[in-house]
Amino acid sequence: MTNRTRTSTLILIAGLALMTASALAQTDAQKAFTNIKTLPGTWEGDTHMGPVQVTFKVTAGGSAVMSEILGKEDMVTMFNLDGPRRLLLTHYCAAGNEPRMQASLSPDGKVITFTYVDATNLATPHAAHMQKMVLTLIDDNHHTEEWTLVDHGKEHTEVFDLHRKS
Repeated sequence: MTNRTRTSTLILIAGLALMTASALAQTDAQKAFTNIKTLPGTWEGDTHMGPVQVTFKVTAGGSAVMSEILGKEDMVTMFNLDGPRRLLLTHYCAAGNEPRMQASLSPDGKVITFTYVDATNLATPHAAHMQKMVLTLIDDNHHTEEWTLVDHGKEHTEVFDLHRKS
């Protein structure tokens, strides 16, 4: 084997190793979605308005996670990846609109912050709608959800302090 052939072979091997490593590395969106996929089950907790129950379920062949808030007005939130770099949340709200939010992940991977992108069925840009949701993963059996509603420029935040029931 000549030096030129040996060098070409080494460059090819190094390139393949880099491509494999980058293919195996998860993006922040993928890491956040993997974390959300650990939530299936029933969660119970308190809010300032009283007790709340939330269920999580992985669905659609693993491509989505459904969260259902059970109570006075049941609501559904769907989480899904939009390509490898964007994690979205769509909240089917009792207000009759469906805001979409995009995730960002804290450096430690424990806090996933979803911020407003757009909404369907929003009467006006100032009408009441969810603007932000912060999901904090405390441990395998405890997480919080901080939901921020905006209504004509005024923000109202509700925190769900949830513990795994099953």
